[in-house]
Amino acid sequence: MRLFNSLFQSLFRPNYAQKLSLLAAFPLLIAVTAIAVLVAYQSRALADREIRALEQQLIEAKKAELRNYVTQARNGFSHIYGLAAPDDAEAKEQVSQILSAMIYGQDGFFFVYDYDGNNLVSPRQTEFINQNWRGLTDSQGTPVVDTFIDQARQGAGWHSFIWEKPSTGEEAQMITYVVGLQDWQWAVGTGVFIDDILASVATARAEVEDRVQRTFFYIGGITLVAILLVFGSGMGLNIRERRLADAKLKELTQRVFDAQEEERGRVARELHDGISQILVGVRYALDNARRRLMRGDHDGASAPLDKGIEHLGTAIAEVRRISRDLRPGVLDDLGLGPALKALTDDFAARTGIETEFSTVVFRNRLDQDAKIALYRIAQEALTNIERHAEATRVSIDLRGHARGATMRISDNGRGLAPRTTAKASGIGLRNMQERIDQLDGTLRILSSGGTQSGTVIEATLPLSHLLPPGNEATPQRVS
Repeated sequence: MRLFNSLFQSLFRPNYAQKLSLLAAFPLLIAVTAIAVLVAYQSRALADREIRALEQQLIEAKKAELRNYVTQARNGFSHIYGLAAPDDAEAKEQVSQILSAMIYGQDGFFFVYDYDGNNLVSPRQTEFINQNWRGLTDSQGTPVVDTFIDQARQGAGWHSFIWEKPSTGEEAQMITYVVGLQDWQWAVGTGVFIDDILASVATARAEVEDRVQRTFFYIGGITLVAILLVFGSGMGLNIRERRLADAKLKELTQRVFDAQEEERGRVARELHDGISQILVGVRYALDNARRRLMRGDHDGASAPLDKGIEHLGTAIAEVRRISRDLRPGVLDDLGLGPALKALTDDFAARTGIETEFSTVVFRNRLDQDAKIALYRIAQEALTNIERHAEATRVSIDLRGHARGATMRISDNGRGLAPRTTAKASGIGLRNMQERIDQLDGTLRILSSGGTQSGTVIEATLPLSHLLPPGNEATPQRVS
């Protein structure tokens, strides 16, 4: 029961990969179905035209054969009919005997009706002779004798109807050709059954239908194979993409851990090398002042106390700097422009590198994610410049434009290796790239390694990260 439920849920609750495979297979199924219907329609239409043409050719051949039979029969008694008077009973009897003797095949014969509807000649169905058949119709209600007489009065004509075959007693379709002997008011004709033609046509139509069905089966088989290939390739690609995604996720997770450890190491070093030593100095100064006070040297205790207070002020400033590096409060309070200005001023004071920050009149309309991303990119870039660039001048430019916002950081240092500019291989550059990718922005790194032409890092964010008018903070201008 559980297996059935699992299979049911798998079929009617497809996962993401199955949905993609179904989405890929559905247009294929629709296209193949349309092609199959079109092929079937065109095949049937073409075959129907060919069968109709064949049927028409066979019927025309039968008609030509009937016309020849009637012509030969008329030539056989024309020497009698041409010399006889309209009321020459002996001549009529001779002609009737001639026509009665003209039988051919299993069912071929000649018949004669006068214009009153009386049958005069019917060698294979003698029960018709000397009886009036006006108003006679076939099993489908088609007039027979009346049509013969009308066609004979007009000279000649073709007629098709259902008639009983003399050889089998079964009804079949018949075509007749009738000519009129106007002097005697006779309708003379003969007919041929076309059930063999209809059977051939029916067989041809059955063969066409069989071919169409086989074509449907072939197309269905090809479609099934194609759909299975689509599903198989889709599942294969999905498995492959999942493996790649898992590998990338593991790599990203490891990089996050590495970044966390690096940040923790940096903070630990700053606490140990900076604040810890300053606090040790404060403790030493306070201990020195306490000993002097215990000896009663009040004047001598003021100097170490002043030094301890100075060290405490330095420790407080260092704590504030570390806190600002972790999360600058000015970024939340005043916006990106003042935060970058404070970052560059602190960088210049700490490193001695000439630093310039400029921006046009730029409304603080970036959303929070965009502000943090640009600030961290600037922070990472300045750290790389301090450690590796050997630069003497750095400039940061921030501006908004019709396409969004752009921050440009340039230095006159020794640049990056060409491989590094083509692909951000260092962890700092990878962090920049990932931050900008998450916001659908672009990061450009321009540098010629081995020279003093420096490096340019340009980060651009799209217009979608600008807040709508009315939500922006107070306009700022920092230079």
